[in-house]
Amino acid sequence: MSQPKIEAVGAYAPRFRVSAEKFEDAWGQFHAPGISETAVPNADEDSVTMAYEAATRALGAAERAGDEIAFLAFASTTPPVAEADLTARLGAMLGVPESATRHEFSGSTRAGTRALDAALSAGPWGGTGDSRNQTRDDETDRVGLVVASDCPRGEPDSPEEHAAGAGAAAFVLSESGGAEILSRAEYAADYPGTRFRRRGSDATEGLGVTSYDRRAFTETLAGAVEGLDGEWDPSTADAAAIQAPNGKLPYRAAGALGVETEAIQQCATVHDLGDTGAASVPLSLAKALAQGDERILVAAHGSGAGADALLIENRGVAAELALDAGESVSYAEYLRRRGELTSGAPEGGGAYVSVPSWRRTLDQRYRLVAGKCPECAALNFPPEGACNSCKTLVEGYEDVELPGTGTVEAATTISQGGAPPEFAEQQAQSGDFGVAIVALEGPGRESVSVPAQVVDSEAVAIGDRVATTIRRIYTQEGVTRYGFKVKSE
Repeated sequence: MSQPKIEAVGAYAPRFRVSAEKFEDAWGQFHAPGISETAVPNADEDSVTMAYEAATRALGAAERAGDEIAFLAFASTTPPVAEADLTARLGAMLGVPESATRHEFSGSTRAGTRALDAALSAGPWGGTGDSRNQTRDDETDRVGLVVASDCPRGEPDSPEEHAAGAGAAAFVLSESGGAEILSRAEYAADYPGTRFRRRGSDATEGLGVTSYDRRAFTETLAGAVEGLDGEWDPSTADAAAIQAPNGKLPYRAAGALGVETEAIQQCATVHDLGDTGAASVPLSLAKALAQGDERILVAAHGSGAGADALLIENRGVAAELALDAGESVSYAEYLRRRGELTSGAPEGGGAYVSVPSWRRTLDQRYRLVAGKCPECAALNFPPEGACNSCKTLVEGYEDVELPGTGTVEAATTISQGGAPPEFAEQQAQSGDFGVAIVALEGPGRESVSVPAQVVDSEAVAIGDRVATTIRRIYTQEGVTRYGFKVKSE
């Protein structure tokens, strides 16, 4: 069997952006050269929700379903919990079979390329799956999915904080993909203190020794690139996806890597998104693939220090990228959305829902599983109790997975003081948020009315078309609850 190739890519970045000028107004200077603005996650976004956004786009571009995935890899230096297998949550959101092979990568900004390397080494995953998907397995080759998602942070007024951005990229891998990895290499040398995050801290730090940091960066990247043995020389690359802690360092390494600065600029995302950590190189790679660049050099760096390098030949892949800015925010709004200016959740919390009870509703919250009444065929959401249409007490509804699109039937806005206690922290961080009653469409012409939050402070009105996504709902007992919300279609 041949090595799997990249079949499709998806990418996502939060719609909110804060500009370099806003930082300079606040601090009198800006410590992230080459960056014009950075992407800012909203209060209900984290590396898992961004990974879901990128993955659904990649699967949609490939016209693949979650139950075709036999290998799932997730990479991030900023997982929302320090200890938990987040591939279980991400896999459940995407409908990945429980028996699929899963790997999680963290602790280094080269985690994204580490995940891609692991997927390539483990492929092509044929025959993996559970009995529920055996029919699909017999008819369709199954695929791998690699997702890198990150939202690093730094100490206030530090270079790491000024550069910190957010974003995610996802890659669908199969034997029939159009982008082939021709060569892979890695290199490591001991450079302690170049970039690190202390145990128990959310902030990335560095010693700020410029010459030392630059030497670690260029030596390890050059060492990895020198180890490549492909059909073409890296110097002839049409695009070069290079690790970007800021908007200048990748270009300073161009000479050591033997590539033109134009090749780096061709697919750079750091200037508009900021430092996206483990997603930095995957995002640039996704952009290069989507643009149709044929020869792509990939070079990822992780402090410590190590590097990965890939040569990729692109003959065409499906792509769906959502990286454009939506709304600029002030520096105060930036701090608020990051939770720096809020007092925390109110004492006593809100309505208590136990984790076991929440888990029993995951099919509805993640995959919009409604129930068809056996008596009148009406859709019910959630599928329990008496039918909303014929009032028959139903013991067993037929499961129906909704497509995730619908029309707003009613809408309102929750302002300060109006949010239930469990949503008070979200309201404090994100400001007013919308709530709507949405007629979610079924597989046929039927629909079912469902209440839902509206993401990103979007204003919706009766009759507007919306689509579902997954975001953070709230955190209770230290466990973050995720579920569907809606956004403008």
